[in-house]
Amino acid sequence: MFDRIHTIWSLLEGQRMRYTAALASLIIASMLLYAVPIVPQVVLDGVLTDEVREGSWPERMGLWLLGGREYLSDNLWIAALAVIGLTMLAAIATYFRGRWVAIAAESVVCRLRDRLHDHLNHLPCSWYDKAETGDVLQRCTSDVDTLRNFLAMQVIEIGRAIAMMVIPIPIMLMMDVRMTIASVVLLPVIIGSAVYFFGRVKAVFREKDEAEGRLTACVNENLTGIRVVRAFARQEFEQDKFRDRNNEHRALDYRLYAILSWFWSASDELCFLQKAAVFILGGYWVAVGTLEIGTYYFFIAAVSMYVWPVRMMGRLLAELGKAIVAVDRIHEILESPSESATGESSPEANECSGRIEFRNVSFAHGETPIVRGVNFSIDAGQTLAIVGPSGSGKSTLINLLLRFYDLDAGVISVDGIDITTLDRQQHRRRMAVVMQDPFLYSRTIHDNIALSRRSADEDEVRLATRVACIHDSILEFDDGYETVVGERGVTLSGGQRQRVAIARALLQKPDILVLDDALSAVDTRTERMILEAMRDRHGRQTTIVIAHRLSTLMAADDIIVLDEGGIIQQGTHESLALEDGMYQRLWDIQTTIESTEEGAA
Repeated sequence: MFDRIHTIWSLLEGQRMRYTAALASLIIASMLLYAVPIVPQVVLDGVLTDEVREGSWPERMGLWLLGGREYLSDNLWIAALAVIGLTMLAAIATYFRGRWVAIAAESVVCRLRDRLHDHLNHLPCSWYDKAETGDVLQRCTSDVDTLRNFLAMQVIEIGRAIAMMVIPIPIMLMMDVRMTIASVVLLPVIIGSAVYFFGRVKAVFREKDEAEGRLTACVNENLTGIRVVRAFARQEFEQDKFRDRNNEHRALDYRLYAILSWFWSASDELCFLQKAAVFILGGYWVAVGTLEIGTYYFFIAAVSMYVWPVRMMGRLLAELGKAIVAVDRIHEILESPSESATGESSPEANECSGRIEFRNVSFAHGETPIVRGVNFSIDAGQTLAIVGPSGSGKSTLINLLLRFYDLDAGVISVDGIDITTLDRQQHRRRMAVVMQDPFLYSRTIHDNIALSRRSADEDEVRLATRVACIHDSILEFDDGYETVVGERGVTLSGGQRQRVAIARALLQKPDILVLDDALSAVDTRTERMILEAMRDRHGRQTTIVIAHRLSTLMAADDIIVLDEGGIIQQGTHESLALEDGMYQRLWDIQTTIESTEEGAA
C-alpha cells in the first residue's frame, strides 16, 4: 500500500505547493473553529459567575484577547462579534482550501490523462493483442475519475479529520484531563473499525472494478459488432451475455454497499456512545461541583466537532482503498514498456529510394512460428505481389516491415539500412499502408483523406481520389467532399472505404506503398481502373500488394507465393502460371470461375 501512496505522491508533482497551501488553510480553519466554543466558555466561567477564578490557559488567553473580565462584562456584544468573526475567518480559510485543492486535482488528472493517452499511443502491438478495449477504456475513464475524486475531496478531508482530532487534544488537556479522557475513550475503537473496513472495501472494490471493466468490454464489443449480431439474429444471446456481466457487477456492488452499511451503522453507534460518555460524565461532574459549566459546554462542542470527522475516516479510508485500486490499474498501463524507439533519426534514411530486402527473416507469436526463413528483395520503384492461403504469413510480413513486431531472426533492410537501427517514427513516415478493413474517422471525407498530409491543397486531394477511382462517387453525395461519414466510415460501402483509404495513402506520397488486400471489396471493373491508374504511377514508389484475386497481381514485377510461413514459389505472373504449383492451381480455378460467370451472363 505504501508503494501506491508513494505513487499518488509522485502524481502530485507540480501541485504540491497548492496542496501545502490548502493544508495550511485547513489547519487555520480547524483552529478557528475550535476557538469559537472557547468564547462562550470564557463568558460563562469568567464573566457570568460571581466567583473570580484563575481558569485554564486557553480560558485566560481568551479572556485577555476579549478585553478582560470587567470590560467584557460591560460589553458582551464583543463575544458575539468574536464568534461571528472567527466563523467568517474559518469560512474564508475553508474556501481557499477548497479552491486550491480543486485546481491542483484537476491539473494532476489532466496531466495524467495526457500521459495515459500518450503512453497508449506508444505501446507495442503485442500489448494490444492481449488487451480488452473495454477494460482499457474503463481504466482511462472510470478509474481516472475515481482518482480525481480522491485527490479533489478525500485527500484534504483525511487531513481535515486528522487536524480536527489532533488540534483540540492539547487544549482539552489544559482544561480538564478527566473530560479529555472521557472525550477520546472510544476513538481507538472508531479508528480501528475504520482500518478494518478499509481492508474489506479495498478487496471488494477491486473485484467490482474488474467486473465493471468486463461489463464495459461486453457493451463495447456488442456495439462494435452490432451488424454481425443482427445479421445472425444473436440479439437474445448477446442480451443474456450482457445480463450475466451486469448481474455479476450488481452482486459485487451489493456486497460493497453491504460492507459500507455495516460500517456506517457501527460507527454511528460508536460516535453516539462517545458523545453520551461526555454528556453523562460531564453532567455528573458539573452536578457535584468539580467541573465548570463553561468547560462542560466546551467539551460538548469539541466532541461534536471532532467525532464526526473521525467517523468519516472510515469513508475516507474506503475511498483511499478505491483510489489505490484505481492507481494499480492505471499503473498496469503506465508501467507496461513502451515500444522501443531504437536508433536515431538518420538524414540518409529521409532520402529513401525504397529498395527493400528480407534476409532469412523468422518470426513467431509465442511458440507458434508464423514466418520461417523468408528471403526476397524489391528494387526501388518496383511492385512486389504476395499471394498465399489465409494464415500463410502475408500480413505478418507487412507488420514486420512496419516494425509492429520485432524479428526473432534475420534482417529487414531499406536502402541497405537495417530497420532496427532506425527511429520507428522516421521509418514509418516513409510508408503508407492500406488495410483490408481500413479505419475512417467520423469526420468529413475530405478530412479523412487529408489526414495523411495536412499541407495538401484541393487539387492534390482530388488527384489522389481520381487515381483511387472514388472522386465521382464522392461528388454523388449531397455534401460532396464535406460529407460526414459515420464511425469507422460505416455510412460508406466497403469498396468506398477502401478507395478513400487508398486516396489517403497516395496523398501522403510515400516512398513505400503497401496494399494489404486493399481491393477485396471493390468490383472487378473498378479494380481494373484503379490498377491501370496505379500502373501509370509505376516507378514513383516501391509497392507491395497482397491479394487473393490473382488479376490484381498480374502486372507486378515479381510475385512470391507463401505457404505456412515460407516462400514456395517466386516469379512473374507469366512464369508462375506455367509452373506446376499452388499459383497455377489458383489461377486455373479463378479463370474457370470467371469464364463460367461470363457464360452465364
